[in-house]
Amino acid sequence: MKTQHFIGLGVAGNFAGHLEQAGEAADFLQVNTVEAIQPKAIFPFYVPSTTLEESYSFLNTYPLSHNTIQFPNDADNLQIEPEVVLICDIEYNGTQVIGLKPTHFAAYNDCSIRRPNARKICEKKNWGESSKGISATQIALDKFEQSGNLDNYHIACFHKRDGKLNEYGIDSPTIGYSYFHQKLLDWIVDRMNNQKDEGPMNHIAKMLEQANYPTKAVISIGATRYTEFGESNFLQIGDTSIVAVYNAKNYSHSQIVEMAEKEQFPDDISALIQAVK
Repeated sequence: MKTQHFIGLGVAGNFAGHLEQAGEAADFLQVNTVEAIQPKAIFPFYVPSTTLEESYSFLNTYPLSHNTIQFPNDADNLQIEPEVVLICDIEYNGTQVIGLKPTHFAAYNDCSIRRPNARKICEKKNWGESSKGISATQIALDKFEQSGNLDNYHIACFHKRDGKLNEYGIDSPTIGYSYFHQKLLDWIVDRMNNQKDEGPMNHIAKMLEQANYPTKAVISIGATRYTEFGESNFLQIGDTSIVAVYNAKNYSHSQIVEMAEKEQFPDDISALIQAVK
């Protein structure tokens, strides 16, 4: 992916209860939504541009890794955020985004620093190379609508320290996302065109312009809820983070736990195993 010209975006608040567990719900109190379950905002985690304002120049660093989390120098409250990521083609009419076409999905770790006083969401998201994770196994979508293949998948998340495995995220079906399918895509397109630079949000249309209108987007669509362990335990150097997106018609959760213990997954599971360094 490093050779492809894309913008990296994330969706905040697309799984009920996650923002509250992450201590971030207060960041969005002033954000108006049409319905209670609507996500709060989109945020940039990677913008390939050398013309970004100085305060956002860190977003120009490519942050994705298949196997490593680089521990930040200035923070210690680092959490895994298990998600599904969509690899999308962007359609434009002039400078307006008119459509997103997802082609593949994968396991993703929107690893985040819990910074209670951060001005913007993006300030918690990209602290340099290997600050994010995407599985090398990206699965083709047959369609991103009801009864498509992604509807059968679950998101599981584990944490390993000194050989001991714990469940970090609650095993969750992808259809548990608040916004999904075309409803999600339409909302993201609207935010890409119309989200303003206010509160915790960035002006995405301006960043698309600064990135010379990339034709691809990597979009993480929201983190699942944490287990009690995940909510209260932060990453340390030497830990291992595991996110697995698996077809629940083919595998049971207990089988996924066994695979996570061995850190070995078959090719039809999108697995992301990252060592914290």
